[in-house]
Formats: sequence, C-alpha cells, structure tokens
Amino acid sequence: MKKIFLLLLISWPSFAQTYDVVIRNGTLYDGSGKVPYQGDVAIRDTKIVAIGKVPGRGRQEIDAKGKAVAPGFVNMLSHAYTALMRDGRSLSDIKQGVTLEVFGENSMGPLSPQMKQDMIQQQGEDQYDVSWTTLAEFMQHLEKKGVATNFASFVSASEIREHELGQINRAPTPAELSRMKALVRQAMQQGAMGLTTMLIYVPATFAKTDELIELAKVASEYNGLFTAHIRSEGDRFGQAVDEMIQVSKEAHIPVEIYHLKAAGKSNWNKLDRVLTKIDSARKAGLPITANMYNYIAGATGLDAAMPPWVQEGGLQEWRRRLQDPTLREKVAKEMTDPAQDWENLCLAAGPEGTILLGFKQDSLKKYTGKTLAEVASLRGKPWYETAMDLVVQDDSRVGVAYFLMSEENVRKQIALPYMSFGSDAGSIAPEGTSLKRNPHPRTYGNFARLLGRYVRDEKIISLPEAVRRLTSLPCENLKIKDRGYLKPGYFADVVVFDPAAIQDKATFDRPHQLAEGMIHVFVKGIQVLKNGEHTNATPGVAVYGPGKGK
Repeated sequence: MKKIFLLLLISWPSFAQTYDVVIRNGTLYDGSGKVPYQGDVAIRDTKIVAIGKVPGRGRQEIDAKGKAVAPGFVNMLSHAYTALMRDGRSLSDIKQGVTLEVFGENSMGPLSPQMKQDMIQQQGEDQYDVSWTTLAEFMQHLEKKGVATNFASFVSASEIREHELGQINRAPTPAELSRMKALVRQAMQQGAMGLTTMLIYVPATFAKTDELIELAKVASEYNGLFTAHIRSEGDRFGQAVDEMIQVSKEAHIPVEIYHLKAAGKSNWNKLDRVLTKIDSARKAGLPITANMYNYIAGATGLDAAMPPWVQEGGLQEWRRRLQDPTLREKVAKEMTDPAQDWENLCLAAGPEGTILLGFKQDSLKKYTGKTLAEVASLRGKPWYETAMDLVVQDDSRVGVAYFLMSEENVRKQIALPYMSFGSDAGSIAPEGTSLKRNPHPRTYGNFARLLGRYVRDEKIISLPEAVRRLTSLPCENLKIKDRGYLKPGYFADVVVFDPAAIQDKATFDRPHQLAEGMIHVFVKGIQVLKNGEHTNATPGVAVYGPGKGK
C-alpha cells in the first residue's frame, strides 16, 4: 500500500501539469472588456484548466505571440439550421471565430404535419429529411449529424401560431391560446433560450401585442429571453420599440431587439430618438438589449415588398392571388403607396436599391446579382409587376437585399454598450450548390468586418470591448454560465486571431469569399480551425437554456 501511495505521489505533479493543448504567449482578451494581458491558456479535455503563466507541457503547443486569444464568438442571430444539416463544417462562421450559433426569428420545432409538408415542398437544390417534430428532437438530430459549432435555439412564436392556427389572420381562441402556451412551456423545458418572433412576416405579423405578452409570460417562468424582429424598422420604428418595452414590462422578461436599425432614408433621423427611448427603459430597470449586423443593406425576400393579406394562407395561396388580375391590381397599388399597417422594404429601398440574391428555378438564376429595376427593364414591365411575376414563376419568396441604412447610424449602433452581433444568415462554404445563389456578404463577413473595419481601422470601439460584445455579453443575456470568458472551468471554446490581419472579404458583387485573419479555433477543446484551415472536426453540441428540465 505504501509503495502504491509513493508512486501516486511521485506521478501526480507531472499529471497535473500535462495538458491536451497549451496556447502560449498570446495577448489574452478574456471577455471582460478589461485591458488584455500576456499569458497562456491550457486546455484539458473539454475545459480551460489554467490561465496565465502555465507550467508543464501540452500534447499540442501553440505559439500565439503577437496574436489575440479570446473566448469563441457568439452569433446572436443565426439562420444556420438548414445549412448545418447540409454541411456541418459551418465554414463561413468558423473562419470568423464563431463557436456558438443561436437560432432565432424562426425555430425548427414544434412542427405540425402541415408545417412539415410545407418545409419539404419549399426546399430548393439542397434536400433534407424532416424527421423531427419538437424542438428538442431537432437539436438532437443536429447534434447526432455532427457540426463544428455549438448551437442553441429560441422557440418561435411564429411557428407556435402556425402550429395552432395555420397562416390565418385572426386572434387565437382561449383554447388555442392555451395550447400555444403549452407548446412554449414544452419548448422551454426542452432547453429553448426563450421566445422569438419576426413581426413583419406572415404569420407572425398577425399576432397582436397581448398574444405576445401571454406567450412571453410562459418563457419568463423559465428565466428565458424574448427576442424579436420588431414590427417596424421604418415609418413606425418608435412605436415598434414601444411594443417591445411593453412586452418586457408586462411579461417581466428581458427583451433583445434583433438587428436594431432605422430603415429607409426618411427614417434615419429616428435612430437617436429610439436610442433615447431604450436608454430610458434601461434606466427604469427594464433589461432591453439589441444585436446587429454591420452593413447598410438587409437581406430577406420579396414577401417584405407585398402586403400581408396577399400572403395569408401560405406560399401557394400567395401565388394564386398574384395570378388573379383584380387582386393583382390591388397588390400593385399597395406596393407603390406608403403603408401604415405593414413594412414595405422595397418601397423604402427603391427598385434600384433592391438586389436579387437567389432563385429556385434555373431559368431565373440569370437574374442573380441584378437589381429589381434592371430586371424590370429587361422584362419591359414596372418593378412591382416584375416582383409579383418572380414570386409566381420561382415558387418562392425570392431572396433579395434591400439597401436601407446609413453608415453613420451603423457606427452609432456599434458604439452602444448593450449591442451584440448576429449575422442574420446561414453558415456556408463557397462551393457546390451555395454558388448558385448570392448570399448577403454578412454570411461570410459580419464578425470579421466588426474587428477589421470598425475596431482596427475606424476605432469605433476598442478590441477588448468588441470581444466582450462577441462573447460574455451575449452569454450573460442568454444566461449561459460556462461560456463567454477565458476562465478555468469554462468550456474550451477558444479562438486565436491576428488583429492586424482580420478582415471581411465578401462584397455584394463577390459574396462567396471567406474572411481572413482567424488562425485557430477550438470548440470544446477540439481544434476545428488550424492555421486557417478547417480540420473537418465536428465537436459541436446543443447548448440549452435555463429552463431545461424544469
């Protein structure tokens, strides 16, 4: 017995000082926003186990002298759910240091049989099985498939509404609302981060404020967050933010505004008043935060150019109405008149500021990258007639980019201390079927653009502060306790990048260009990016919200 004890005593120090990975001599940006310092980061298994001057050796040693070492970045609004099912590498985001994708606006469950059928029918070149029903089943499905990034999800009030009411414009009955609340409760218990919605799109736009409050109250019971693409970012910008403040106050829930912005030149001057409104709410104790993408154009579909009533009932009903001459005339009038009850992004951007990004039908792909005005001219029709024709012919909402924002406002928003960042996009690779459509360049560059253009070059905020906004701030808003900092005991989601070289490359003309300057990325201690090249490792796991299992 003494001999065994002596052997353990002799071997213990060398065991304690053996690590899987040691990143040495880096400039450590620990996520706190404080001044960085020189040091090492030691990783064993899935966790960070030592910070500072680390003795001993790692099985892998990385010299990070002159480079920044930080916690992995959080994509606070990701639409990578279907992209990750096709290609689990998450290349465009890994190349920017993203280690956690947070799915919002939509969610991939709960699904009704009709929703499953619609999801299958609306797929383009990239096909996938819809073998799940609940949000939990989707998370398990994605984890089992294997993905490079960790991922989390909100449950969507839009999907909840469609599950019970379809895409119909009416209030739920008390019985329907009760079932909707039960679905939110189920998703929160399954680990949803909170409740999300997108209030300019059908069917979410049909929900009144009291409906949102009732659903948000359920998410609040589980310490969740309410996130929303607000009802207007343009003419009714202030009223839309008032609605979010009301939900926060009445449902007793933190609120995050998705991609906060003032859309349309006539609305740019409204941003300061809205920021004052948010500041007042925060000073009154309401936890209101926001995220953004760092571009002057948004990307969505031609559904944001047409009134909600024509889209009621889903895509096929929408297409049918657009082929009725009487209804078509009514749609054309509403598309060209300022609206008080819906958000007309195409009118705000103008057909010259609307770029066509992607089509399902091969016969229409020749228009990819052209403006709606150019295609209308080629076809010899007004822009609004052309938009309606494209939806009918492509059997889709047609992906587009709308140029709506100002650079001055982008800089103001980046400077806000409560602002985090989300791509509002998928995570893809510049290959295969991805090349058949033009994504918004934020897909490849949102986070690198922040660190390169706005931090290093324009010095809008400091690099320590930018890292805080990409790491600990979103994790704290999501109530994730073991990510977002370089600390012993935290998961080893760690990035190493060159602050002098990090840069977005994607443009609207040439969007399929990966960002540069990210050197190494670790997810749960496994290296997924090595010397700028993907290792094809897929260690990502589902990250669950505070209501999981309650």
